[in-house]
Amino acid sequence: MKITLWGVRGSIQTSGPDTKNYGSRTSCAFVSEEDNVLILDAGSGIQQFNSINFSQKRIDVLLTHLHMDHILGLGFFSPFFDPTMEAHIWGPKIRSESLRSRLSRYLSPPLFPVLLRDLPCKLIFHEIGNTDFEINNFKITSNYVIHQGPTVGFRVAGSNSVFTYIPDHEPALGCGGMIKDPKWISGFNLAFDTDLLYHDGQYTAEEYKNKKGWGHSGIEDALLFASIARVKNLIIAHHDPSHSDEQLSQIFKDIQLKTRGLFKYEMAEEGMEFDLP
Repeated sequence: MKITLWGVRGSIQTSGPDTKNYGSRTSCAFVSEEDNVLILDAGSGIQQFNSINFSQKRIDVLLTHLHMDHILGLGFFSPFFDPTMEAHIWGPKIRSESLRSRLSRYLSPPLFPVLLRDLPCKLIFHEIGNTDFEINNFKITSNYVIHQGPTVGFRVAGSNSVFTYIPDHEPALGCGGMIKDPKWISGFNLAFDTDLLYHDGQYTAEEYKNKKGWGHSGIEDALLFASIARVKNLIIAHHDPSHSDEQLSQIFKDIQLKTRGLFKYEMAEEGMEFDLP
């Protein structure tokens, strides 16, 4: 299984010289194994799809939630404008309104000039929650996780490896921080013993003190979550838009001094590629 990170920034795109190393585009990851592909989230990073050679006539986009930084790339996603393409959109279910209806709020004026109903592709919607499903040879589990609004994370199992994707997550929300009993930890079943975990680490510990309940993790909490879940490799992502390359590098150096020898972890960078065994 190969994973390519097309967007690792959180909340809003932050193009400029101060963010060129870690990246400016918002959440999107491309997962492939042989001829099977998935796109996880549709932030501005999904524009990278338009530069790859893709000849298949089906594409699957899995949305963790519908906050703007995770869907703003949909209007510029080239398969939507191909009448020969079958595009499958998977996203969290709510009782009051369909996934199609909720996405239509963005893909319609005044926010976007093209209506969802006018796209020439064959568009198919799948509403998911705590769900197990398959796409080609991928076996996928989605579970609701702690974040503002209905939000899921994904556990993607290929032939020989597992990738877990939880870009927006606050498992430490509560009076006493993160509960140590795994059965009560949000997202634990998705991350347990995974080969690679892509996880929210938007804040430093000091920043998190004033942002509890915002739906995002402090980096130390992301490390604790990964440690309890016995994760093999952790990618810390959803970088705060106010953090420059210099700040992110310093944050990473500081956290390394506190957690040497814990397990393998690194800061997400746009364009990173991972080949899982």
